[in-house]
Amino acid sequence: MSELKCVGKAVTRKDAIEKVTGSAEFIEDRFLGPLLYAKMKKSTVAHGKIKKLDLSKALKHPGVKTVLTGKDYKNKIGLYLVDRDFMAVDKVRFWGEPVALVVASTEKAAAEAVELIEVDYEELPGVFDPFEALKPEAPLIHEELGSYEVVPIFYPKAGTNVANHFKLRKGDTEKGFAEADIVIEKEYYVPQMQHVPIETHKAAAHWSPDGKLTVWSTAQSPNVVRQLLAKAFEMPMHKIRVISSYIGGGFGCKAGASLEGLVVPVAQKFPGYVVRIVFNREEDMQGTFTRQALYSTLKTGVRKDGRITALEYKMIWDGGAYTEYGVNIVRAAGYSSSGAYDIPNVKTDSYCVYTNNSIGGPVRGFGMCEMQWGIERQIDYIARELNMDPLEVRLINGMKKGSTTASGQVVHDVDYEKCLKTVADQIGWGKKEQPEKGKLRGKGIAGLVKCPAQPSNAASSAIIRINEDGTAHVMIGATEMGQGMLTAISQIASEALNIPIEKIDIKVPDTDFTPYEWQSVGSRITYTCGTSVKRAAEDALGQIYYIAANLLEVPVEDLTFDGKIVYSTKDPEIKATIREVADSCKKCTGEGIAGPIIGKGSFVPKNMTNLDPETGQGNPGMFYCFGATGVEVEVDIETGVIKVLQLATSIDAGKAINPQLCTVQLHGGTIMGLSTALYEDVRFDKGVMLNRNFTDYKIASIDNTPHIESFIIETPETNGPYGARGIGEQPMIGVAPAVANAVCDALGVEFNTFPLTPERVWRALKEKK
Repeated sequence: MSELKCVGKAVTRKDAIEKVTGSAEFIEDRFLGPLLYAKMKKSTVAHGKIKKLDLSKALKHPGVKTVLTGKDYKNKIGLYLVDRDFMAVDKVRFWGEPVALVVASTEKAAAEAVELIEVDYEELPGVFDPFEALKPEAPLIHEELGSYEVVPIFYPKAGTNVANHFKLRKGDTEKGFAEADIVIEKEYYVPQMQHVPIETHKAAAHWSPDGKLTVWSTAQSPNVVRQLLAKAFEMPMHKIRVISSYIGGGFGCKAGASLEGLVVPVAQKFPGYVVRIVFNREEDMQGTFTRQALYSTLKTGVRKDGRITALEYKMIWDGGAYTEYGVNIVRAAGYSSSGAYDIPNVKTDSYCVYTNNSIGGPVRGFGMCEMQWGIERQIDYIARELNMDPLEVRLINGMKKGSTTASGQVVHDVDYEKCLKTVADQIGWGKKEQPEKGKLRGKGIAGLVKCPAQPSNAASSAIIRINEDGTAHVMIGATEMGQGMLTAISQIASEALNIPIEKIDIKVPDTDFTPYEWQSVGSRITYTCGTSVKRAAEDALGQIYYIAANLLEVPVEDLTFDGKIVYSTKDPEIKATIREVADSCKKCTGEGIAGPIIGKGSFVPKNMTNLDPETGQGNPGMFYCFGATGVEVEVDIETGVIKVLQLATSIDAGKAINPQLCTVQLHGGTIMGLSTALYEDVRFDKGVMLNRNFTDYKIASIDNTPHIESFIIETPETNGPYGARGIGEQPMIGVAPAVANAVCDALGVEFNTFPLTPERVWRALKEKK
């Protein structure tokens, strides 16, 4: 590959000036026109029949325009499993589920009217534990599960609370366990957590006299929102326009569609008005996706030389009241269930189970943090049992080029060993430092792997317009959530077009004008959207050469373009500026050559396949991204307080499109992983979220975060744009098990759950004594 001019360089972010000056427009900045305000009446029971819903007082309250209930919405909604009502119809399934929507001329009036709505419930037995929900006599949360529409790669069990059962069978686990010298079986638990983006969920809708619906949304997936609304409201897609903007963080909670549909019928009732709904923090935490809790049992067979011969993994996921998105997390964890390791015999059963807790859904890592917590803790158990170095056990079993995943997919472009050794070297693996009095030190390491969890036909597309002066507009459907996507995509366009990045403009999505993008999820955009943009740029560049060849009467193969001038390689004096090529489109005789230059590109993966429903074998991975985390901790044995002394993370990015942005992603993901390792834990009491605000829900802050050493490994991805692969989620995955492994190294105490709060550590030390 020739030397790259823009890719691989730390160029300034495209959105930097807007954001630091406060001129960047977020969704609420774009609500134009007369406003109406929507507020929800939420259920006060977790499971119950709605016996009475009296709206009369609310309707008479000054300023109130209308009040809607679930019966005003004809259809359900759901991305993979269509199980979710916009608002409860006859029955509520979780505490805080909306039962009515008040719309008023002021936010104050709407909030006051909500309190006037009277609801009587016949409370039903609640199910808050997925193990209880699995029992034959358990109350059914979705009695009509068997009639729900479902994408045929998911397997709900009618007449039960099982929303999906994913099965995987690789090799012969009985044979594998028979070949093992030791068998280790442990139970693990990962709690619910919340995304807590700085910007809560927001949406607005406007209905034009011609029947055109415009929706403004904080969604990560504008095209999916359009698709789901079109289906739910039985509208053609050309009549729905979804406008995105800069998004104040997503982390998965804004994937799919959430509150957008609530305001659509109101907009239909009041054409010309913009009907807005904005969640406060408590509504955002209780009423949107949470990470699904995972209860798992992991059994491994191992030879004395450290080689794992068999793995059996049973995962029970608390899917919450609706699992329209959560079923895919369960599937992804199932087909990835050997983690970063090449294990010949694997048996996995992954269950998504309805409960009356909050809605389970995607969180950064998409099931990999939860599933690989058990695997990376189990590796350390194995090492201690065999009296081996935990790093060595990982190196023995780690995937290499030609290894196979749990689903039997062969991996390529892998240097997992380098990822592990890089963080091990950084934290001084194998060396012991003397702690202060009353404190103990330990070191831990964890590996990680992730591929995007997406359908095999999840597509991307891009359009590039070359303006008359040779500048360019790049149009894509991916969203900017703070991850720096606009900058990385512009760098790819700049590199492929050979046009300076400062002459390229790129904007956030508007489905009426920007091309299709499936979703901005799964660490896929650099790879998928980046490939589409590269192809669109190459298409546009081909047109530049075609026009120049006709203009200059020189064969295309004899031309080159330096970003400003197209000239003949045989006679550099035969040339034309990019402005002349883009603007004239005609010969000196006046004959036309071509119309305006518009490049187009699209992408859909060609290496993915369906999975066998009984064995889970097949190719679910578009690409695989490996990494590792290394940690050194110091633990106060009197208080249980953990101080992280060193934290190193390495990710194989293939090719860092922008090394500075990659480093920021590594830092952000690692901090989020540390936050879950030490602080975050959503607490429920019979479905009521007890810590649904920042007073009670603790997260990591700059003050309690150590210095992070980040390492970008570059093993080029064969099919990625310039060798790149996505790295957005991966840094988070290995942090919690690495911290736990370090604490166990320090104290000789095992932890099979987290967060490792001072109270939990202190109790474990007391029990040890």
